[in-house]
Amino acid sequence: MENTETRTVHVGRNVKRFREMLGIKQEALAAQLGDDWSQKKVSQLESREIIEDALLDQVASVLNVPAQAIKNFSEETAVQIISNTFNDEASAYSYNYKCSFNPIDKVVELYDALLKSERGKIELLERLLYEK
Repeated sequence: MENTETRTVHVGRNVKRFREMLGIKQEALAAQLGDDWSQKKVSQLESREIIEDALLDQVASVLNVPAQAIKNFSEETAVQIISNTFNDEASAYSYNYKCSFNPIDKVVELYDALLKSERGKIELLERLLYEK
């Protein structure tokens, strides 16, 4: 297991990861940070390994995430958490394995509704045929 004291965090790269996860473009982030920001300046920020706390707080507030989350984000830890929960019931709900209804009952209901509709059409056509 890796010691967190020896691990260096590339804060700029973490800002980029959070920005991308939230679906925000560099231009949009720059616009929200203020008039003196541009896409190029955001790109330069994301390439920096260390970002001052005040600036990181400003970016975190725009991204609506805690600054500590950006500082401490680790891709390896995130992958490990995902891989540890992949086989338990936490992932079962995302695949809808635990249905709250019986799908066969729904198919039968649909079939009954279609059958009723077709019978109604047949009755209408028979009435029209006998009237002529």
